[in-house]
Amino acid sequence: MCDWRARGEYALTLGADVGAVQPFASLPFRDDPAHQHQRSRACAAHVYPAKPASLPVPDPSRDGRIRIGYFSADFHNHATLYLMSGLFREHDRGRFEVHLYSYGPEREEDHHRAVLKGQVDAFTEIGSLTDEEVMRRARADNLDIAIDLKGYTRGTRTRMFGHRLAPVQVAHMGYPGTLGHACMDYFVADEVALPESAEAHFSEAIVRLAGSYQANDNQRVIVPDTKGRAGHGLPEQGFVFASFNHTYKISPAEWDIWMRLLSQVDGSVLWLLRSNAWAEANLRREAEARGVDPARLVFAPSLPHAEHLGRLALADLFLDTFAVNAHTTASDALWAGLPVLTLAGRQFAARVAASLVTAAGLPELATTSPGEYEACALALARHPERLAALRQRLAEARMSCALFDTPAYARRFERALEMMHQRHLDGEAPASFFVE
Repeated sequence: MCDWRARGEYALTLGADVGAVQPFASLPFRDDPAHQHQRSRACAAHVYPAKPASLPVPDPSRDGRIRIGYFSADFHNHATLYLMSGLFREHDRGRFEVHLYSYGPEREEDHHRAVLKGQVDAFTEIGSLTDEEVMRRARADNLDIAIDLKGYTRGTRTRMFGHRLAPVQVAHMGYPGTLGHACMDYFVADEVALPESAEAHFSEAIVRLAGSYQANDNQRVIVPDTKGRAGHGLPEQGFVFASFNHTYKISPAEWDIWMRLLSQVDGSVLWLLRSNAWAEANLRREAEARGVDPARLVFAPSLPHAEHLGRLALADLFLDTFAVNAHTTASDALWAGLPVLTLAGRQFAARVAASLVTAAGLPELATTSPGEYEACALALARHPERLAALRQRLAEARMSCALFDTPAYARRFERALEMMHQRHLDGEAPASFFVE
């Protein structure tokens, strides 16, 4: 709710008892990979079964394909599916047998879900099954690799992986950090989001993909905006800073910088995502406390995703949050042609946007200190020709950059799956590796 008056006291309670709070809830309060590893291990000790089931031995595939299963509650109109749709579409079905296991609400009317079912070999509803029943179903399907797309995020059932759904188990695209348990063999990352120096803070072996770890769909539809700036409550001429991150990610550290930017750039506004009345009131109060007219905060209502992508082009610069970066939100902005300014922090969640802007061909927008972040934002606001050059580069590389080259991403990811599978067949333990 962005009520920061007791933030310091609450942050202290997070450090006092690592088992008291779910790992995801602590991410915005502390950019510390060692602490997050400790918290994930403590959570895993409560979440996963005390005695993992014995390793399954799948029957040999009749057609030689590797059988992979993706598990999620988000196979519907959801951010995860916006990103993963391209991978599901591009999977080489001649080499991979693709299963999706959904434990979210059954939404037969959802268009995204209907399209998805036509892109895979099998779509199975498991929401009503117990973890043990899911294990039996996965083993009956003879999965070679099971992929957790949730981790410690809302609606998680990551506990089922403690029963060993497949010989190889992978964490990908869900929780932005280690799950802290031996049942998860691999974590998918890249060299920017997870440098080798941070690998010690992960329980999993690390698979680093060239470009970015994040899947993207280069066929996402953008509905062009027809309202113009005025129709969204924005100034026609003033500079529009935007941050469509969820408000729980915003801390006083970013807010102080954002308010100084508004104070130094005449006629500018900050365009934020509307969440709830309490957060809006608190942010307006925090703006006023820093000498900024609360009227310079513009709150955007939720829109259908394609329309939201269309309105993003009305902003001038996306300002990222620090301890937990924009993930899908950053890719949305870049896909829509809006440059994203970020600060590369320490923990994985604080380095995701640095990975994305680098893979989009704009590495200079991944700053390394709050001072550099603020100076870069101010320079771009005061020198429109620099910002225009960035937007032009982004537009020209949109379909060829590593971030949005969906077919190339699919081939890299599939190569990673093949290497994981082969290590298992060879009797080798999971180990970190890089895929070019």
